[in-house]
Amino acid sequence: MFKIYSRFGIWIAVILIAYFLLLKIVGLHQYPVLSAANGLIYAIGLYMAMKTYRSRKTTRLKYEKGFEVGLFCGGIATILFTIFMAIYMYQIDGEFAANIMESWDLEYDLGTLMLLISLLIMGFATTLVLTLAFMQLLKNSWNTPDGNRNTMK
Repeated sequence: MFKIYSRFGIWIAVILIAYFLLLKIVGLHQYPVLSAANGLIYAIGLYMAMKTYRSRKTTRLKYEKGFEVGLFCGGIATILFTIFMAIYMYQIDGEFAANIMESWDLEYDLGTLMLLISLLIMGFATTLVLTLAFMQLLKNSWNTPDGNRNTMK
């Protein structure tokens, strides 16, 4: 199981980094609204990780194991992407964080750390919500095969 969520977690992080660098090349990295596509990247990666785990499982998928795969996969991706952004904001482009914070129209300076904490919280929240949603799709149904056997008449 570790191989699945570490592999997909790293791939999600790599794609997030590539997407950010693509936005940087085009000059659109200053617009936080474009980070909504990060949710789509997380969604595709988490779904693929959970689907892969389910297909390798010979017995029934346990809800808690699928949930674990989703949370750890997204957690690894979030931590790696936050580390990349910390390196980027502190070492490569020091003005990036200041420009983003200016666009938030805050009357006080919270600094780069506040932006990194926001990235971390948003990544974990996205992971949790998507994992809950995908487990509803992937869990084993309790419905009977014939469907009508347990209904009241």
